[in-house]
Amino acid sequence: MAPPAPSAVDELPPPSRLLPLAAQHVLAMIAAPVSSVFLIAAGLRLPADRTASLLSATLILCGAGALLQSFGVLGTGARLPFMMLPGGAAVAVFLRIAREHGAATASGSVLLAAALLLAVLPLYARIVRFFPPLVMGATVLVIGVNMIDVAAPMALGGRRLALLTLAATALGFLLLRGVWRQLSVLLGIAVGTAAAALTGAAVPAVPGTDVLALPRLLPYGAPHFDLLAALPLMVFALASLAEATGQTVLNSEAVGRTPDPARDVPRTARADALTSLGAGLLGGAVMVTSAENIGIVQLTGVRSRFVTAAAGALLVLCGLLAPVTRLLAALPAPVVGGASLVIYAVIAAMGVDMLRRTALADPGAVTVVALTLLAGLLPLLSPQLYEPLPAWARALFGNGVPAAALTAVALSALFRRLGTGRPRPPQDIARVSPSK
Repeated sequence: MAPPAPSAVDELPPPSRLLPLAAQHVLAMIAAPVSSVFLIAAGLRLPADRTASLLSATLILCGAGALLQSFGVLGTGARLPFMMLPGGAAVAVFLRIAREHGAATASGSVLLAAALLLAVLPLYARIVRFFPPLVMGATVLVIGVNMIDVAAPMALGGRRLALLTLAATALGFLLLRGVWRQLSVLLGIAVGTAAAALTGAAVPAVPGTDVLALPRLLPYGAPHFDLLAALPLMVFALASLAEATGQTVLNSEAVGRTPDPARDVPRTARADALTSLGAGLLGGAVMVTSAENIGIVQLTGVRSRFVTAAAGALLVLCGLLAPVTRLLAALPAPVVGGASLVIYAVIAAMGVDMLRRTALADPGAVTVVALTLLAGLLPLLSPQLYEPLPAWARALFGNGVPAAALTAVALSALFRRLGTGRPRPPQDIARVSPSK
């Protein structure tokens, strides 16, 4: 009797497809770690050699995180096609701590936040019932909109390049078939980069002549642990658990696996925490699982976790080879931004699809969604409202994703207790999914 065929998430594509598919994931996410490193370097006034070392460390950590998530080792990693990035809000909080208390305290805060996340994971099975499909759909929708807001400023630096990249990516998905359609994001970036070269558009200069780029252990000296200073990052780490829940459920659906948050989310968050521990030792900010590659999975239909594992290996290699690091860092930001807009819009649409499968006719459910969207979008529309708040409150409520996730969880639990708007448990998502 022949062995059962592997599921789509466990299929290993041939090498001729594996490498370009992996490169597509890398190019779609590379702007985030590069920009976060340059932001930290500017904020801390790091010299060029220290900046190169931090970029090397960040790319290696992103790659190691992708490998952990894709393969899953000893209960760490969800065995789903995930990538990993420095958290956008976490970078801002890291810099604020560094300015107010010093870089060593900022590194210590990253270590404390990662340790706290590891400590609370055993309790996750008791709170998973507070993450029903209604919460997940609203949270995923807010994640997509917030990520569009992140990508949009990148596109503004070169509107024509961004629009050309966006159009080339969208046309690829509409007109191409087979493996070429699966590489539409990569093709869009290639078209945009070629146009930038032909038009003489400015690209960032990345100095250096070294062949090898090696991370530096404890670049700011021995970490200093200050619980009060670390509180904003610790709050961010706890809030990221809600975001990880939404992304894990979303990724499970995208690859055709029945969502099991109680099993998979602790594995996802454990990989985040362990990678963040590495970031604290190497001078970086808190690391989080990325949502953008889920959009690529949905758009291309390539569900294999071996593709993101290969992307992780490429990132590690890029982090060790200085010329490759400089080349990736020089990708025009409008080009990456244009491709990212398509990917993030798909994520928002997937959140809408999850909401479509819930009982929105119920007044309680409508209230949960409405207030969740308000909490998630208000920081984008009126960020000045949160300026008077203390640092820990700004980290929690001034960032749309954790604010939306916690609002959705709290309101869903409240309506459940009041007996209105009883959403189905997370495992019921797959039962109401359209046939694949």
